[in-house]
Amino acid sequence: MHFEIIGAIENIETIAVGGRIREIQRLRKQYGSGRWRKLKGVADICLTNGHIRKAELHWYEAHGIGRKKMKIKRFLD
Repeated sequence: MHFEIIGAIENIETIAVGGRIREIQRLRKQYGSGRWRKLKGVADICLTNGHIRKAELHWYEAHGIGRKKMKIKRFLD
């Protein structure tokens, strides 16, 4: 599902760091080594059909590499 984030991501929490991430080998192979973290947060998003909804998002992030693999985990409204 494709979407665009509207505004800022709020309530950001770390779910896992480094070796606790299941996909750590794939992330390092695809994007490079770094201090990978899996994070979650809440944001307003605009879906491809134009609807605006509040959703919980999960993504991976490393310093110098940025946010990767952002996905909608669930809708909150």
